Amino acid sequence: MSDKHPLTDDPELSGLLRRSRPVAGLPPRFQADVWRRIEAAEAPGRPDGWLDWLANLVLRPRWAGGLAAGLLLAGVFAGTWQGRQVARQEAQMNYLAAVVPSADR
Repeated sequence: MSDKHPLTDDPELSGLLRRSRPVAGLPPRFQADVWRRIEAAEAPGRPDGWLDWLANLVLRPRWAGGLAAGLLLAGVFAGTWQGRQVARQEAQMNYLAAVVPSADR
């Protein structure tokens, strides 16, 4: 018995199959269009909306540090203000408890 297969070992068939494979070519000006799109994406331009503008501003390192410091100060201010409010309410409750000891609380 022969190890040769009549379809796979036929040189004419192999050549015909090799020639019949379509070779996909790139469209005209493909490389130029790719570089144009890359340059357009990297070009600094006006963002689409105010939210994009804000995100672009905040993500810059010099502005990010300032924003982080501002948020930290706002948190300290809000915590101090709330602490004063709570202390004031507790002082009022203590005063009422001292003045009217039998009042229901």
